[in-house]
Amino acid sequence: MRTRPPAIDGLPASHVQLPAGAWGTVLEALCNLFPAIPEATWRDRFARGRVLDADGRALAADAPYRLGADIHYYREVAEETRVPFEEVVLHADAHLVVVDKPHFLPVAPAGRHVHETLLGRLMRRLGNPHLVPLHRLDRDTAGLVLFSADPGSRAAYQALFRDRRIAKGYETLAPALPGLVFPHVHRSRLEVGEPFFRMREVVGVANSETRIDVIERGEGLWRYRLEPITGRKHQLRVHMAALGAPIANDPVYPELHHRRDDDFTQPLKLLAGTLEFADPIDGRMRRFESRLRLDPFA
Repeated sequence: MRTRPPAIDGLPASHVQLPAGAWGTVLEALCNLFPAIPEATWRDRFARGRVLDADGRALAADAPYRLGADIHYYREVAEETRVPFEEVVLHADAHLVVVDKPHFLPVAPAGRHVHETLLGRLMRRLGNPHLVPLHRLDRDTAGLVLFSADPGSRAAYQALFRDRRIAKGYETLAPALPGLVFPHVHRSRLEVGEPFFRMREVVGVANSETRIDVIERGEGLWRYRLEPITGRKHQLRVHMAALGAPIANDPVYPELHHRRDDDFTQPLKLLAGTLEFADPIDGRMRRFESRLRLDPFA
């Protein structure tokens, strides 16, 4: 049985399987597969034991290339921006960890966010290298995230999401929709848009569905409850924008607005507020509620 590389400072190793290529060494392969990372950076990672083989052994920079080889490496970002908001652990047992994620904090490493992630923070805080997020929230979205703490029971909890046996409730602030009758169900077909991280509605058989209701009718913004029946990327954000009520402070929908990594002044008004499910281990009903609140003026 192959050894899983240990986490370093709460960061699990990334993995790549080397494809076919005319390379002599693993270093050459990695430089070609990840052209945005300078060769000097890769050499430094090799020198510090941050590039490993399938068995978790450190590789030398001149390690020979082999088709299909499993390579593990640790991602690093220079001068990563600190997210100045803290997560709150709401529940922790042998199987599950439930956390309130703040706005702007990614769930897992991606792009320029490596150590400043919810996963990394929790690994360092709880000392559990086996933590795995069971679902994801956008970096911009705040609220409940469920983590598996035990590899032995992980599949049972993952099945809750795969089989849609978990009820998710969101709260959002968005412009008024006086012309709709509530509750309203919005269905559409979502596909990858431009640029690649955006989604768009297209003609075709619906693959996304959201139930929308009104909690409070404010003078400027209304407070809505959103219940995603499906779990497509950016589904709630796209659906609200398509209805003519884009979520307040959304930098991506309906139009893309650039925002610096260190700009934390306008959080997206979207909160993952509730999770409810029958626990697959003992069958009891579990319900978790976020302690965060959406301030219409922030």
